[in-house]
Formats: sequence, structure tokens, C-alpha cells
Amino acid sequence: MLAQRHFSLFSDDITGSFFGRLKSMNSFWIKTNHHTRYYLYELIRFIGFAVVLVLFAGCASSPEIKPQIVRSSKSPVIDYALSLQGIPYRYGKSSPEEGFDCSGFVQHVYQHYGVALPRRASDMALALPEIPKYGLSSGDLVFFNTNGRPHSHVGIFIKDDKFIHAPSRRTGKVLVSSLNNRYWQKHFTGVRRPK
Repeated sequence: MLAQRHFSLFSDDITGSFFGRLKSMNSFWIKTNHHTRYYLYELIRFIGFAVVLVLFAGCASSPEIKPQIVRSSKSPVIDYALSLQGIPYRYGKSSPEEGFDCSGFVQHVYQHYGVALPRRASDMALALPEIPKYGLSSGDLVFFNTNGRPHSHVGIFIKDDKFIHAPSRRTGKVLVSSLNNRYWQKHFTGVRRPK
């Protein structure tokens, strides 16, 4: 019954096969039998859902944040990170030319100064020594749980409770945020210090 709402079915008397046509995709014909026609619709729905999920996936889901421009520090690592403010967020990317996701941004900044870091935020958290929050220092990495995993987002601590990161596709670019922001306070999971 369910399949009949989604398909127009035509029978081939010689082969015993059915030809189905999806009502929502008028030019999409499928040779099918009575067992596969139910699964085909579900497969198409699943693929459509997966495509939408990939398009909207990001490094983090954070509330809209107003950019805070911070200019100078005593650390060349921080100064370089700050020079990248405004570069677009791009999932899976790690260069100023292509854009950054959160871990790609952190990896690129430290790589610029000869420090090799793993590519993923969770791997960075595993590879680096943990520091208590009260011991935060410029250049430390701050980690957050933004999607149910303890170290799914990372940024670089600047000073005065500010950190720089590539938060998400929604915010659109590398920017400075405050650790005192309620969202980041709630999702904070730890500090690591690059060697």
C-alpha cells in the first residue's frame, strides 16, 4: 500500500517484471519487482537525507557570535592567528587560501611556527598534555563539546578569557570569542598545551 502512493506501477506481461515511476521524479524510471520497489523509495530518501546532513554539517553548532577584533599580543603565534581573522570557515580545509575548519585553523597556525599537531581536534586533545583551566596561558588550546563528543571543537587561547577559532559554517569565518560566553562556558571541556 505504501509503495503505491509513491510509485506508478506498470506490469510487463512477458517478463513478469514491474516498471515503476516515482511520482516526485517524473523522469526517473526503474525496472523493479514487487520486493525492491519498497526499498528503492527508502534508499532515495536516505541518500537525500545524507546529502542534506553533509551540507549542513560543521565543526560546531554555536550561537551567533559578534566578532571581536583583537589586534596585538606579545606572542608571534597569537599575532599570526589574529592576522587570519575573517578567513571563511570551510569544513575539512586548513589553509588561508581555501579556508579553515576549527582543527585545520589550529594546525595551520602552529605548523607556521614549526609545531606539528594532529589534524583532528580529538587527536590534538589526546596527543598534548592537559593543563588546568586556572593555568591558561596565551597559545594554549581550548577544547569544547559541541556535538556530543568531549573534544569536538578547538580554539587558541589569546588572553583575558578570549580565544580565536573557526567556529562553524553558520558564523562563517575565523573570529575571536569569549570563554565567558554562556555557550562556550557550558561546552568547555579542557585545556592542552602545544609543546
